[in-house]
Amino acid sequence: MTSTSSDPANSPQPAVSEAEQRLSARLGAVLFRHRGWLPVPFLLVPLLAHGTIDAMSWIVGLAFVAFGEAIRLCGVAAAGTVTRRRSRTVQRLVTYGIFAWMRNPLYVGNFLIWIGFTIISGVLWFIPVAVVLFAIEYTLIVRYEEGVLESIFDEDYLAYKARTPRWIPRPPGTDDDEGEHDWGEAWRSEISTFLQYAVIAALFVAKQRFGLPF
Repeated sequence: MTSTSSDPANSPQPAVSEAEQRLSARLGAVLFRHRGWLPVPFLLVPLLAHGTIDAMSWIVGLAFVAFGEAIRLCGVAAAGTVTRRRSRTVQRLVTYGIFAWMRNPLYVGNFLIWIGFTIISGVLWFIPVAVVLFAIEYTLIVRYEEGVLESIFDEDYLAYKARTPRWIPRPPGTDDDEGEHDWGEAWRSEISTFLQYAVIAALFVAKQRFGLPF
């Protein structure tokens, strides 16, 4: 189902939940505001470090990228772009579609995408490092987001949180309602993301052909 809050302009500001006040959530708030820069080390290290790029690394890596982007598209189609802003204002709680399987599909998709590019780079020693960095960064960010959602949606969010895993997908119960998906908006909103993938792939082609690092 989808739980929609009342008009934010006419509603009193919700009380700040205990979860949102915890240290992990406050640290996550800082990372949340700057999360657009967090992928930088996941690009620079694979680009600059020595690695062997071959056909198999491209095949496996692109499979990870495609799978991760498919998850992202499902999340964006369900949630829309309104829930992906950097402010604390959240207008609705999306609990259907892929959000009925896991609470953070966009972050799971991002993780698979960047692991895919690391595989392409051939810098395989960086994969466990990337997993640890992602785990720390996304865990803190999610703690902040969960605190905000608990502040705004209270029992509705706690019920959703109790039945839906954070990271590892699980089939939802049969009583979960299906909401609307805007696939056209999802594809349009991801155009800039696709262009970023093309640029990154071109950099790895240059690294493979000319023996970069730069």
